[in-house]
Amino acid sequence: MSLTACSSGNDTAAQQTLQKKADILAIAQIERNWHEASSTKDIDLMMSLWSDDATFTVGSVTFTGKEQIRHFFVTQAGPFQPQNHWVSDMPAYKERITVNGDTGTLQFECDYIDVATGKVASVVSADQDVQRINGKWLITNSVAATPELST
Repeated sequence: MSLTACSSGNDTAAQQTLQKKADILAIAQIERNWHEASSTKDIDLMMSLWSDDATFTVGSVTFTGKEQIRHFFVTQAGPFQPQNHWVSDMPAYKERITVNGDTGTLQFECDYIDVATGKVASVVSADQDVQRINGKWLITNSVAATPELST
């Protein structure tokens, strides 16, 4: 017995919904890999998240391209400094993802916990533009900041 499905070749609403869910999961994986990279000081994993011509703004300084961004992480980013033994915690309820075709946004917070003391050593938020490039979701622009508590 054989089953045959007919299709006009156009995406159905169900296919579009499924693709959007898959894209959201792929974008969320950027955050998970970010936290893994910063917790393990894996600079190669961190750099695999960025497009070649990405920009990264920290404070009032913007780093352009993977080479400058890598240099920032290796020489300045707290989690990658050899004297810091931090684990990155991600409050999932603070994650925000949007997707619109091949572009989207990803916002999240990193709470870096000092392994020795169990105390929060640093809190950083990231507001990122992401794009599907050659089938892979990558960061094209990121702005980092220290989040402020609101009442």
